Amino acid sequence: MNYDIDPELAAALAAIPKGPNGSLLDFSDIPAFRARMDAASRQLPVPEPDPRVRIETLAVARGDGTTLDVVMFHPDGPDHARPALVYFHAGGQVMGSAHDRAGFAYGAAIARELDIVLAAVDYRLAPETPAPGAAEDGYLAYTHLAETAASNGIDPDRIGLAGASGGGAPAAATALMVRDRGDRRPRLLSLNYPMLDDRHRTRSSQEIVDLGICDRRETRYAWAAVLGDRVGADDVHPYCAPGRATDLAGLPDTFIAAAQYDVFRDENVDFAQRLVAAGVPVDLHLYAHAYHAWDVFAPSSALAASFERTWHQYLRQRLHG
Repeated sequence: MNYDIDPELAAALAAIPKGPNGSLLDFSDIPAFRARMDAASRQLPVPEPDPRVRIETLAVARGDGTTLDVVMFHPDGPDHARPALVYFHAGGQVMGSAHDRAGFAYGAAIARELDIVLAAVDYRLAPETPAPGAAEDGYLAYTHLAETAASNGIDPDRIGLAGASGGGAPAAATALMVRDRGDRRPRLLSLNYPMLDDRHRTRSSQEIVDLGICDRRETRYAWAAVLGDRVGADDVHPYCAPGRATDLAGLPDTFIAAAQYDVFRDENVDFAQRLVAAGVPVDLHLYAHAYHAWDVFAPSSALAASFERTWHQYLRQRLHG
């Protein structure tokens, strides 16, 4: 396929080191890929922590005797109950961590700019923990913060859910769980180029096969890790793959950002359309000439800046409005 990519994004893509398979990602051997990425990250400079943001880790007890870490970013300023955003990091549901030091600058910047508490969930990864383990972690984090809002400087009526890429699945599944179990309604659901459906039946899933950043092959490996031999089965539960949900009524106002040259493009647009049909207010933004996670890989580009303004304005209005 001929990809008509924005020039700034194309230059950033060309500069990204690719693996032997021609892609940034290689989920065919997840432990080996994690090790390579960890080694590479240790070679990168770690941003200095922002002294204007206090970072702490909450250890939330699970029922099995283990704990779930939620990394909290509290901006300086007047002492009042702030809105909060429960955030699920990217990584195909198979890699990444809320404790990633490089990601601390990102979390601190969002907390400061939006004057919110950012709560990054260190959800369990596949294949060690198959779905819906990550979503259950999200549900635990959200309900714990709602119940303990006062002690964490949070307004319990202004807590949103947000996920990027692979983190979009547990974010959306958490919203479904909260609705189904009758808990306090989230203020919003924000999904940036989310990974939602394991079936790979869409046109974009067939088209994006050789871009080298998040292609059909890599996402199939990721879903195989998340679902095991359940991939593509008729009875996969929406808590495991939210794109499978047939009842979307009652979900919170939703923001979805998608990219033209993203393997997830059509499942993102379809999810938005079905939310609208179910009566859920949706802001859908489809970015032309962009690929998956363009804002991460080309952060200084005009398209990244445009997206960030739009996304931050949405969060600001819904969380503070």
